Amino acid sequence: MKLAGPIWPSYPGTIVVVIIGGIIVLSAVVVGFTMAGGKIGALIHISEFITIGGAAFGALIIMSPPKVMKDLIRGILQVLKGSSYGKATCVQMLQVMYAFARLVRQNGLLALDSHVTNPDQSEILQQYPRIYNNHHIRHFLCDSLSLIIDGTVESNQLRKWLEEEIQVLEREHHAAVMTMLRTADSLPGFGIVAAVLGIVVTMQAIGGPVETIGYKVGAALVGTFLGILMAYGFFAPVGARMEALGEQELLFFRALSEAIVAINDGSSPKDVVVRARRIIGTDCRPTQSEMKELFG
Repeated sequence: MKLAGPIWPSYPGTIVVVIIGGIIVLSAVVVGFTMAGGKIGALIHISEFITIGGAAFGALIIMSPPKVMKDLIRGILQVLKGSSYGKATCVQMLQVMYAFARLVRQNGLLALDSHVTNPDQSEILQQYPRIYNNHHIRHFLCDSLSLIIDGTVESNQLRKWLEEEIQVLEREHHAAVMTMLRTADSLPGFGIVAAVLGIVVTMQAIGGPVETIGYKVGAALVGTFLGILMAYGFFAPVGARMEALGEQELLFFRALSEAIVAINDGSSPKDVVVRARRIIGTDCRPTQSEMKELFG
């Protein structure tokens, strides 16, 4: 089954897009500064970068357990590379669930056992690399299908169990996002710390030439500027994008859960994918014409 036309992932979060956004932020600040008569060299003070960046990184390590730090790194990489749960992945998820639903319709729920217990050898999963190569999707899918193999689970109870599992994913993702946003909130404060240190250095040179004092005061003020710029120009936007991508991921898993519940209900393969499609976000959802070509 092939889908006509290209399938684009939603949230085109490639590194190019992120870099372009960062360039726009820096360009607007620098151009405005130079238009007002400022000199770019006055903003470059390596000591301020080390003070603010190092303090923020240390605070990040203090507030982040190992699991949160791993999730944070994963989220940042996802912002740069783009979402793993875009339209192409959603379509392959629907195709996988359609194939499993057909298997169950033809051979019963026990036919799922070999695919669940040994997913590396599953001929169905291997046909859809975006599902097969994604450890999180494969783990969730196999664990969930294993709950229905004996055919004794009520769908309401199954839906509750799957939602509890998704809530765990949601809490873990929220922890990573909040760590990024808390770091963003701390940066203006570290900018003030750098500014105060700069004033201390200035006071040590208070009897020196006016030019030297002016330079040191300017360097101190740059600390506050850098803290605010890094917070609201970079860290907070990255945190917000991580949150948006996380919402997309959760919608994907909820759609997958609905497909599993539909199989447990004994729905037809077509009804399984139709029920799952309703939960997928509109930016990732295949159109009716695409659904018709995919599933007839």
